[in-house]
Amino acid sequence: MDAAIQAKVSSWLNDGFDQATKDEIKRLEKEDPKELEDSFYRNLEFGTGGLRGLMGVGTNRMNKYTVGMATQGYANYLKKSFPNEEVKVAVAHDSRNNGRFFAETVANIFAANGIKVFLFESLRPTPELSFAIRTLKCKGGVVCTASHNPKEYNGYKAYWTDGGQLVPPHDKNVITEVEKIKSNNDVKWSGGEGNITIIGKDIDDKYIEMVKGLSVYPDVIKKQHDLKIVYTPIHGTGITLVPQVLKAFGFDNVTLVNEQVEPNGNFPTVVYPNPEESETMSIGLKKAKEMDADILLGTDPDADRVGIGVKDNHGNWVLMNGNQTAVLAFNYMIEARKSKGIAKPNDMIIKTIVTTDLIDEFAKQQGIACYNVLTGFKYIAEMIREKEGKENYVIGGEESFGLMIGDRIRDKDAVSAVALLCEMAAYEKDKGNSLFAKLVDLYVKYGLYRENLISITKKGMDGQQQIAAMMESYRNNPPKTIAGSEVVQLLDYEKQSGKNPQTGETWKIDLPKSNVLQFILADGSKISARPSGTEPKIKFYFSVNTKLKSAADFDATWKSLDDKIKKIISDMKL
Repeated sequence: MDAAIQAKVSSWLNDGFDQATKDEIKRLEKEDPKELEDSFYRNLEFGTGGLRGLMGVGTNRMNKYTVGMATQGYANYLKKSFPNEEVKVAVAHDSRNNGRFFAETVANIFAANGIKVFLFESLRPTPELSFAIRTLKCKGGVVCTASHNPKEYNGYKAYWTDGGQLVPPHDKNVITEVEKIKSNNDVKWSGGEGNITIIGKDIDDKYIEMVKGLSVYPDVIKKQHDLKIVYTPIHGTGITLVPQVLKAFGFDNVTLVNEQVEPNGNFPTVVYPNPEESETMSIGLKKAKEMDADILLGTDPDADRVGIGVKDNHGNWVLMNGNQTAVLAFNYMIEARKSKGIAKPNDMIIKTIVTTDLIDEFAKQQGIACYNVLTGFKYIAEMIREKEGKENYVIGGEESFGLMIGDRIRDKDAVSAVALLCEMAAYEKDKGNSLFAKLVDLYVKYGLYRENLISITKKGMDGQQQIAAMMESYRNNPPKTIAGSEVVQLLDYEKQSGKNPQTGETWKIDLPKSNVLQFILADGSKISARPSGTEPKIKFYFSVNTKLKSAADFDATWKSLDDKIKKIISDMKL
């Protein structure tokens, strides 16, 4: 074992760690040294989603000590940043195993550092934590969640004063403070319990009222109040708020997927608690078919992602991908606000650089500003903050099933998204239409865009090195053509530079540094390569497009674009 790794292991055996932790380290030394090495070879770092990892012993795992040291570092940074002010934070957790334990650990450490803590009484959706930070005028906050990851994971998302996740320079500065903590003895574990206030229904009621205010067509819901809705919280926090919000909107025909209603960190009915996965939505899909429902919705464990199922033009149930859901939601908010007469000349929308360019296209044609930011809702929140007082934020989103409607919160919110998607379904049904038919109408009007995503997992220390080598290869030896089409733009967000390999022209990318590469092809296709900030994966995003002459041509044209993506993947040997 590497000497540096061994030194870390030794310190955990000799320092003030509990006996159970020491016993587990000794067991791994005997039975699984490879796992022990992976548990200590690095420290967990803040990525696009904060701190996230497998639960277990070690510096590279989620446990009492890594959570404690991160919290102490964050507490130190908050106190340095606001030296002459009262520092308040909000703390929440989702349904994951150890969630309550981690949240109480976080709350106790903040409190022991003289910080006033608002701790939710029990599990709550991540977006409500963002809302609470803004409502209670906190300086920051933490939610203990690993979002949609498998059951073995937990995580820690840190937030700033605006209710958005930490962005540069705060994320790196917090890491710097964490790295100054050399021993778990540097952590103030207890002693300030009087600084903790338990919160719950009060914030719930204010949040529900806020979401209700996002409705554009409550009059249509009155007519379509019996819209047949099937909802599954996938064993997560959505059950605490989604049914109540749908009721507040006026929907009274909501069927819950009973097998997945109970919050459970083992997620017994699914492999991955992620609404992006068709297997995860299969029980809900079966229920929707049996009932001949109008719409199926599912939220992930911390209720910040939403997946939807609808009937296609042939009456078959299909699951929409995140780009399709975003297209419908963005377009609805723009069109509905205009037809209702509440649109403003300075309205704006925000999406990420890997989200479908169809949104850019219809925003351009409808005369509304559309901004592209790096992946992660913290960058959408950052853009809102930059534009505050100058432009009016309406909606933001990304392809990974995330939407953020209105600016009262600053993170993706599946609770409000469920309500607005149901309102959209009611609006279309009132016109004798369906959401799928509406999507095809948009494709005919603005162009048919087909996206796909593949993730390649490379676990452990070797995996990280393989992913780094893959990115370096693309960076230093970029392809000149892909699937027969010339690469006309190479966008390197790490170097903050763009280049046309055909002409040699270069330009600056005005976004923060990020390890992302994009290849734009002469035929309008786009391929993005991005290592995950929270998982041992590298993700490749593919986008192709063409004109769609009529709704009747949808199936054949969709298949041709699907074949095109397969050809690109094959050509890139992925």
